[in-house]
Amino acid sequence: MTDADASTLRTRLLDITTGSRETVTDLTGECESFLREAAAGRDGLLNVFVPHATAGIAILETGAGSDDDLLAALGDLLPADDRWRHRHGSPGHGRDHVLPALVPPHATLPVIGGELELGTWQSVCLVDTNRDNPQRKVRLSFLG
Repeated sequence: MTDADASTLRTRLLDITTGSRETVTDLTGECESFLREAAAGRDGLLNVFVPHATAGIAILETGAGSDDDLLAALGDLLPADDRWRHRHGSPGHGRDHVLPALVPPHATLPVIGGELELGTWQSVCLVDTNRDNPQRKVRLSFLG
């Protein structure tokens, strides 16, 4: 039996409430909790995926202003105005559908010894600019 034969896939679906404003939601704690059970001390990969057309996953520092800076930069790049061809929902909602081209709906991260290998200030975050959809799903999958 090779290591590839011994690999297993474990998955968990998170329900996240983002509310009615643009948000960056730190998912690092949920990822670590999932890995304690799913990885059980093994090496592998964690995939974080948001199955929505208007949200993304980012790896960034939180709590020191970077999360607000990201939302401000996205506001500059993707203004919530009437320029968008995709029109329904809140004004500027078309820009929410462009977001995943800049902040992809997934991230794959190394897991070593059952622990997420993040840099000192890195966090796993859900980025959601869509004020019309306050409920999100995030799928965590561990392969190891």
